[in-house]
Amino acid sequence: MNLRIVISRDIAVRNDAYKVRKAVFVEEQGFVDEFDDIDGFAYHVAVYDGEKVIGCGRFFTEGNPSEYHIGRIAVLSEYRGMDIGTEIMNSIEKYCSEMGVKVVVLSAQCRAKGFYEKLGYEQQGEEYLDEGCPHILMSKKL
Repeated sequence: MNLRIVISRDIAVRNDAYKVRKAVFVEEQGFVDEFDDIDGFAYHVAVYDGEKVIGCGRFFTEGNPSEYHIGRIAVLSEYRGMDIGTEIMNSIEKYCSEMGVKVVVLSAQCRAKGFYEKLGYEQQGEEYLDEGCPHILMSKKL
């Protein structure tokens, strides 16, 4: 495997990330409201195996430059279990840290809670539903 991770606000990177999000969140998990206005200003992450996009994520701030929101972390099914999600998260955290971000937050699907806990994230508050799927707010100090 020849992995390459790209972080950018470039439309080409966003479009590549969309391919993974569509496959994972829309086709596999049945989400309807996957794409939103945040995509227009967020940083997008695309992970490539050679030229094939296989993973993605995004992160953004809502005005507080010391706090960023991470989301849309996804890896194509045939590439799961290879620590690609961890590589995506580590890359985002490093990028945020270099920008002076102090705290990152995310809305995790409850079934992925353990993955984020292993990376140092802590649960904030109670479970809630997002498009019928149980989620939990989590955060980590950088």
